[in-house]
Amino acid sequence: MNYETLEQAAAAVASRWPKARPRIGAILGSGWSELAESFEIRETMPFEAAPGLGKPGVEGHSGRIVWATLAGVETLIFQGRRHYYEGEGWTPIAVPPYVFKKMGIDRAVITNAAGGLREDLRPGVLMAIEDHINLMGANPLLGKHHPFWGDRFPDQTNVYDRDMRALARRAAASAGLTLNRGVYLAVSGPTYETPAEIRAYRALGADAVGMSTVPEAMLLNAAKLKVLGISCITNLAAGISKEALSHEEVGETAQFSMPRIKALFAAIWGEFAEAPPKTC
Repeated sequence: MNYETLEQAAAAVASRWPKARPRIGAILGSGWSELAESFEIRETMPFEAAPGLGKPGVEGHSGRIVWATLAGVETLIFQGRRHYYEGEGWTPIAVPPYVFKKMGIDRAVITNAAGGLREDLRPGVLMAIEDHINLMGANPLLGKHHPFWGDRFPDQTNVYDRDMRALARRAAASAGLTLNRGVYLAVSGPTYETPAEIRAYRALGADAVGMSTVPEAMLLNAAKLKVLGISCITNLAAGISKEALSHEEVGETAQFSMPRIKALFAAIWGEFAEAPPKTC
């Protein structure tokens, strides 16, 4: 990844909003962009204004950086994401984690649309990620080590922070919502998986599958940020579903689930508001 470009991206955001002091960072995945509209938006900037980020190459990603608040908690939102399968390397994917840390954020919420591998993970279900399996065939930390990401060999025992997961479960319960738990498996895409691959992933212990999230989670964890991962199950995986898989179905299911997503995040940010801000 290009560290000069990452530094320029962080500088672009900081110079755009010199008074911003966000406590939480968020990355919104496929079909999640509408969630940003439930925040009190202060200002926005297009992805293209941050060097190295570029315009999203997938429908359902608005491509804006949003400075906003919810429940009084100042938040920096990436309304959309870049994917490894877009073929532009790790720099666009690393921009949000890099910017978060540079701006002093110590907690991040990352979201995605995923295929369900368990019978109870039907379309519309929300799942807190407990752990992940990286089958993307690549690692964003590959190459010469940069001290920005902490240790050369980051521990991944608790990538998805236990306290953050407990907070999300409390928030879901307070809002009368069900938040499932599971292991997320990431592949590179852009093809959907074959039925044989899905059988293999289930045997490995995966509960949901997608094409994102894991690289950002690995980078955030290496940079010592606490991570909460939330998947919206938008389809049953190949071999479980009797229908052909499509990106249109992903967007439609996420849209159908949006009222519950907004209620969950309002409750989560309410929990963040109760927690004292970090001290420097």
